[in-house]
Amino acid sequence: MQKIVECVPNFSEGHDLALIEQITSAIAQVEGVTLLDVDPGADTNRTVVTFVGGPEATVEAAFQGIKRAAELIDMSNHTGAHARMGATDVCPFIPVSNMTMEECAELSRILGKRVGEELNIPVYLYEYSAATSERENLANIRAGEYEGLSEKMKDPHWKPDFGKAEFNARSGATVMGARKFLIAYNVNLNTRDTKKATDIALEIREAGRNARDPKTNKFIRDENGTPIKRPGTLKAVKAVGWYIDEYNMAQISMNLVDMEVTPFHIAFDEVVKQADLRGLRVSGSELVGLIPLTAMLDAGKYYLKKQNSSTAVSNAELIRIAIQSMGLNEIAPFNPQERIIEYQLGSKDEKNLVDMGVTEFVDELASDSPAPGGGSVSALASAMAAGLTNMVGVLTFGKKGYQDNWDEIEVLSNQAQSLKDTFLFLVDEDTRSFNNVMAAMRLPKKSSEQQSARQQALQDATIYSAEVPLKVMQHSLEIMKLAGRMAEIGNQNSLSDAGVAVLQARAGLEGAALNVLINIPGIDDKKIVSEFEKEVDQLQTESSSMAEKILSSMTTKLKSDSNS
Repeated sequence: MQKIVECVPNFSEGHDLALIEQITSAIAQVEGVTLLDVDPGADTNRTVVTFVGGPEATVEAAFQGIKRAAELIDMSNHTGAHARMGATDVCPFIPVSNMTMEECAELSRILGKRVGEELNIPVYLYEYSAATSERENLANIRAGEYEGLSEKMKDPHWKPDFGKAEFNARSGATVMGARKFLIAYNVNLNTRDTKKATDIALEIREAGRNARDPKTNKFIRDENGTPIKRPGTLKAVKAVGWYIDEYNMAQISMNLVDMEVTPFHIAFDEVVKQADLRGLRVSGSELVGLIPLTAMLDAGKYYLKKQNSSTAVSNAELIRIAIQSMGLNEIAPFNPQERIIEYQLGSKDEKNLVDMGVTEFVDELASDSPAPGGGSVSALASAMAAGLTNMVGVLTFGKKGYQDNWDEIEVLSNQAQSLKDTFLFLVDEDTRSFNNVMAAMRLPKKSSEQQSARQQALQDATIYSAEVPLKVMQHSLEIMKLAGRMAEIGNQNSLSDAGVAVLQARAGLEGAALNVLINIPGIDDKKIVSEFEKEVDQLQTESSSMAEKILSSMTTKLKSDSNS
């Protein structure tokens, strides 16, 4: 699956929009990244830029932005209200999809080394990239800001992680690192009273509020006379209450700094709870900026569980449930294609096979184009097997007479739903892998260097073209097992559906086997060829035995029921 990382560089310029445009253009021109937001601040003289993409593309785009900022911004003439120490003040990487925090930290180190060496800009690492605990906190690194940087760098203790320990008067220094995704989220109240909104904000934010004696209502103080804080109900949450003229209502504005600790649906429900205690009602909510897909899916599953409904539904349904449950479309329409990061990254030009209607897909299949072909059809067959398996689960969950199996059914259904999504991805990935082979064949081959590069590209593409159907085979066996188990413990009125799922999964597996075998003759490495052949044989043998056993049991059961 696609790896997606977010990068949020802060540039020390908030007035000159033409200059800012030059920096953001340098970022946007890098293939493989999508520019999501540009937020200039005149008072702070600072612009926050947000873009996403694959790991390599994101690093390259960040470098180009930093390079252009170094050319255009002279820190010796810079003033601004916000703490800053360089033309590019801070540049964090944030994992969005299929990325670990350590992988993001490594990206910051790769970029930091390049910036230090090629641009002669000192680089400090912070948060999850920091080599020492002292440098984890951005405020510690920024202490003294640009004006104090020259003296600070004379202290060996503050030697930069990358670049020379020499003051760069024009560009200052840059702080890079990896941090968690921050969600800016607002919840609206049916009141214009800012005090009531502030009261809720103080109650829920992690920092909490000053503790009071319940009898005297006076602040409780420590031995030094300092008020003692009572922590709020939500960890990793910053919150304020204010009045929004545009909406004519008060609002709780939150920064959720760690969505794994406090997801935004939990924050919403807590505001609802606190509002109810004060005789108030929540009037919808809004996200500021974009949000990762996983956050929306988790929210949808959360509210389905509260309804005692199965969570094994499509992503589209989970997103719909989340939007409706939290009133995300009450202020303005919430378009998932525009507000979810992964959907924003989808190619605007490429039309996926899985987005076609049935007739269109079959017509395309029947055309003279070599792709899509049998590989895509095999993946689609197993996707339908996964869909049928999940259907049996959904028709079983919550049904009387199967209570003892509900927990296992829910697990099996979610596994089937996940496999369905994987197969749908592989439908198009099979076509993409074939196109990669064709692209490699078209590479130039005039010189020996070109020939060598072409041959390597062709081998890599051919190996991957065999790996894709092999994945279809492996996952088809998984769905066959799930369908078999569903047949045992699921709704017996859907036994035939489970049987068709097994047959479809086996068809997908056998079809994928043919596509592995047709690709491996083009692989020069005989060891790799042997490994492919061995795994194909094993998967075919296991699936044949499994299908025969499951279908025999089903047939016996169906015949028995028909004669009873």
